[in-house]
Amino acid sequence: MKTRRERIEQRVRSAREINFADLAAEFDVSEMTIRRDVEVLEGLGVLRRVVGGAIAVQGKDTEPSFATRVADAAQEKIHIADVVADLIGVNETLILDSGSTALAVANSLKGRGLGLTVVTPSVLAALALVDEPDTTVMLTGGELRAGELSLIGPTAEDMLANYNCDTYVMGVAGIDGDRGISDYHQAESRVKRAASRRADRVIVAADKSKLGRVTFVSITALAHVQTIVSDGPPDHPALVAAREAGVEVICVAGQDDSSVQAAGGRR
Repeated sequence: MKTRRERIEQRVRSAREINFADLAAEFDVSEMTIRRDVEVLEGLGVLRRVVGGAIAVQGKDTEPSFATRVADAAQEKIHIADVVADLIGVNETLILDSGSTALAVANSLKGRGLGLTVVTPSVLAALALVDEPDTTVMLTGGELRAGELSLIGPTAEDMLANYNCDTYVMGVAGIDGDRGISDYHQAESRVKRAASRRADRVIVAADKSKLGRVTFVSITALAHVQTIVSDGPPDHPALVAAREAGVEVICVAGQDDSSVQAAGGRR
């Protein structure tokens, strides 16, 4: 269940503006309590306080908190993760990204008996898989990023450069037909680029909210990934552009429809 702060963050991102009095009445707390919540969110760069309320921070470099991303589209991410896990073969060497969708993939890989070697910059993904039988988990090392619990910086990039892997599962913030794959954070994006150079196959796992979005840091062109797994509609312009670039696009159906549609691209 989302905390009050997470619900306020979600509200301001969708409505773009919030009112202290309205939120106090809705959550049955004092305006001072709401103001303290908003002060914390302002410190995280989510919003900016104005007289009587707050407004969302505009721009391509505003990253939602990890807790918010885990909660948003949680069921859809599970469906996406299950399909991604189905694409991973026995005894593969796998680079598993940081982020909420990649964590869902880590959880989906559990119990499959694949005997993987997993290299990851995500402490949370490593913890999810550390007790999996016949699975070797290797953390990249590097600077630990607060909130994300991901490892970034030259140490992480240099370690990835030492390995040749079968598959890289990448989580992203944006997929656009013209601008390609993008993310919020520069250091995270450098790790993603380093990982993509060391794998034979790059699988991008992204829920439909990422489609058509362009965020601050460009990672790579669509043509440089092999597969996109998403719950977006097959005719979304970003997915159409991906297929035209030769990418295999796998569209994951919703909870009440177990079908999966694969279309176009190379394997």
